[in-house]
Amino acid sequence: MPNDAQKAVILAVDDAPENLDVVRNLLAPRFTVKAATNGMVALKIAGKQPPDLVLLDIQMPGMDGYEVCRQLKADPATAAIPVVFLTGESGVDAEVAAAGGCGYTTKPVDPATLLQLIDQHLGGAE
Repeated sequence: MPNDAQKAVILAVDDAPENLDVVRNLLAPRFTVKAATNGMVALKIAGKQPPDLVLLDIQMPGMDGYEVCRQLKADPATAAIPVVFLTGESGVDAEVAAAGGCGYTTKPVDPATLLQLIDQHLGGAE
């Protein structure tokens, strides 16, 4: 089993702490999970120590997920980080692509789908 230093780092961003708990509990056995409850905190975390992947809620007060993604993609230090959106909406393909995201999954999160998306965008890295 890999130790924490070998685990990929995932930044989960959601304004609902209960959603962050679900993601953290699902991913913690395989990944190091960092959490942020708003876009500004997410950008600060990513700027200090870029994660390997960002899971990003779309609908958040203040700065929405699309704007967080645009800012991540505009910064050379974070531009290459894959961003997977988590949303209660369906049919957001065009908006996700326009913001620079690499995909999305709907909430409530299906564990198998989320893990598959993460593995796909991390190249199978753990």
